[in-house]
Amino acid sequence: MDYALKDHIKEYLKNDIRYDKRKFDEFRETSIETGVVKNAEGSARVRIGETEVIVGVKFELGEPYPDLQDEGTMSVNVELLAMSSPEFEPGPPGIQAIEMARVVDRGIRESKVIDTKKLCIRKGELVWMINIDICTINDAGNLLDASGIGALAALLDAKFPVEKNGKIDYKKKTSKKLGITKQPLPITVIKINDKFIVDPIHEEELVLESRLTVTTTEDGKICALQKGGDLPLSLDDISKMIDIALAKSKEIRKLFKVIK
Repeated sequence: MDYALKDHIKEYLKNDIRYDKRKFDEFRETSIETGVVKNAEGSARVRIGETEVIVGVKFELGEPYPDLQDEGTMSVNVELLAMSSPEFEPGPPGIQAIEMARVVDRGIRESKVIDTKKLCIRKGELVWMINIDICTINDAGNLLDASGIGALAALLDAKFPVEKNGKIDYKKKTSKKLGITKQPLPITVIKINDKFIVDPIHEEELVLESRLTVTTTEDGKICALQKGGDLPLSLDDISKMIDIALAKSKEIRKLFKVIK
């Protein structure tokens, strides 16, 4: 840990000032762009300040799981590209990538935003398999929120490819979409001393004491919670962090109005 940096940030916070001068509950400028990957069925680029991720959705055909004969499947993969941070290395997914993928996956899965039964083509034989691939372009903090926002945007953008007799023509897309009606969004709140902060930059992430990622739908339902950091959180802390996440998610959802 960089103790000098931690002391510096804490000194700022004592005076109610963040390291980059933002308010505690203020996101950096955030943008969403869809249709950015030609060969994906759906895609999105999300920028939060200098943080950037690209998310692609691909459809495949396969056999259903033995205990879910009439349901399709979904999986999330996170690739922390070495070019996006000097701390990332090529190779198999590490702990951070696995955690990010699980949090994004859980938020989407538990919100029931995708009706997996509608992904069934022939019960017990053939189903659609949805793969969500998240690639980091630049890590300037808060990759988890950027990834969750990007995954939702890419799913909203996705259109089924043409399928005939169990084969896919990836060169052609139908007009059929996934029919997503909910918006499960993750908002991460970190705690340093007694201060709660949203959209942490990389420097703040390095010195955080506790972290809570709260994924909610637009009706306020909590789909997923993920605790991080070395120090515990009290019930009062968790309650305050959830309230902050709910308020900020309403702001981020306004960006989705442009996605058709």
